[in-house]
Amino acid sequence: MKRLILMGRSEAGKSTLISALKNEKLEYHKTQYVGFEDFIIDTPGEYAETKTLGGALGVYSYESDVIGLVASATEQYTLFPPCIAGMATRPVIGIVTKCDAPDARPDMAELWLRECGCEQVFFTSSYERNGIDELLNYIKN
Repeated sequence: MKRLILMGRSEAGKSTLISALKNEKLEYHKTQYVGFEDFIIDTPGEYAETKTLGGALGVYSYESDVIGLVASATEQYTLFPPCIAGMATRPVIGIVTKCDAPDARPDMAELWLRECGCEQVFFTSSYERNGIDELLNYIKN
């Protein structure tokens, strides 16, 4: 199985997505440090939100096989600059979370992720388990 690193802002749904991928009870917890959990590397949102910590994401990405840029379908903006995936030495995928939210705009999140350079984008809902199996199949193959 490929090792996946998840990057995105705080409250984008990274930790909840990890619980869904591991088929565990969905409970929110604040990620305080970079965590290696089975086939997933979880990163704090502050690393993506803070210029001085952002470089650590690049360093930790070398421990992964795939980089997952996570964007919530409820976000009003994106942290990821256009063409950022071109700097990576690993495949970069986009993951849209919270697609089941009443105010979800998965089309906007997809646009941002594609502008980043993600050629493949997965649409997920951790609570309804939509898109979880597709993402797991990608990681397994």
